[in-house]
Amino acid sequence: MADASRLETYANHSNSAPPLPPADGLSRAQQDLALKRALVFIGIAAASAGLAYAIVRAALVRPPADPTTERIQQLIDEANRLLRQLDEKKPE
Repeated sequence: MADASRLETYANHSNSAPPLPPADGLSRAQQDLALKRALVFIGIAAASAGLAYAIVRAALVRPPADPTTERIQQLIDEANRLLRQLDEKKPE
């Protein structure tokens, strides 16, 4: 019979269990590198999307109509029309 005290199990040694192989065959360092690359890609994509949104929004925003500016333009247009009428009535 075998001596039971000579049999060692992993239950007796908490830190002596061999590391489990990764499920996808990648080492921990490779998994970390892949995660970092993915996060960098996501960050670049998010920054690009935010910048594109800001540019499109700024390009499409029109300044609000100012009643004073509109009135001044109407007066200028009317003054130009009156000047043209005066020029047409002048004898040459």
